Amino acid sequence: MAVYDLYSKRQQRLSGAEPDVYQYDDIPQKLRVQIIHILDNALGSREQAANHLGRVEQAYRVIVGTMRRELGVFLLPPVQREGSPYTELREFFLGATKAEACLDVIELAFRAVDRTTRDIAHINRGGYNERADEAIADLNIRFKENACGYQYVDGEIVRVDSELIHAEAVKPALRLLNTKEYAGPHQEFLSAYEHYREGKNKEALNDCLKAFESTMKAICDKRGWTYKPGDTAKALIDVLYAEGLVPPFWQSQFTSLRGLLESSIPTARNKQSGHGQGATPTAVPDHMAAYVLHMTASTLVFLTMAEQSLP
Repeated sequence: MAVYDLYSKRQQRLSGAEPDVYQYDDIPQKLRVQIIHILDNALGSREQAANHLGRVEQAYRVIVGTMRRELGVFLLPPVQREGSPYTELREFFLGATKAEACLDVIELAFRAVDRTTRDIAHINRGGYNERADEAIADLNIRFKENACGYQYVDGEIVRVDSELIHAEAVKPALRLLNTKEYAGPHQEFLSAYEHYREGKNKEALNDCLKAFESTMKAICDKRGWTYKPGDTAKALIDVLYAEGLVPPFWQSQFTSLRGLLESSIPTARNKQSGHGQGATPTAVPDHMAAYVLHMTASTLVFLTMAEQSLP
């Protein structure tokens, strides 16, 4: 389902009235309705669900069942009696007062789009892969149009605090780590983003360091380079440099890089969340967590691409 560049949108851009700052605390009603339209086209409409088409009804039933269990309810509010899972989900989604509830629905629904429709593509040839890709692209465009600071990436809703850094570092990091060899750091990096989205910034920094160290260990495992199981970031960096991940003729130019790799992510984590906080509770501000997340992403992109470039 195409996203049209309407006259009103063009006028907004020309007048400078387009929103240029992301917000995270509200999922606008307009965006919610647009998302329902996307799901109707990609996953199945109310009419299809009402006609008990197996695939459509089952997809919505799974999403509704998951939400009920996680919320600890028998019916999603404001529904009073059990009926169509499509209608129950739609009414809950349109009426939810918290952004987190809407994002839960969006993530579950687009996972269904991303996975279920692609499974059908193995059985039927009807453009189902293209439909899934288009639906996800449309969702991310609608997020952006509504200045809502989220994106669906790699099966997860992630928070976007810097569009440029997100596009140039976070997305490539997720893509590069989405392999069997990097399954561990991929999961840890996604977990860091999930903690950040939930406001758990200390946990986000911890997972950043885990992803950083796990990526270096994965590179060593892939290349057969020796390291000790208990090695921390500094020791692992020494191994990567000793094995020529950065060629000798570049290493003199990368003195500052080594300092960054050794001190940035581990230091931020150690000072902000890695040790006892003492008598006064410490809080990791959002801007610090966002900075470390983006710095981690850039570092992981550098490390994985450097490994790919080796003979």
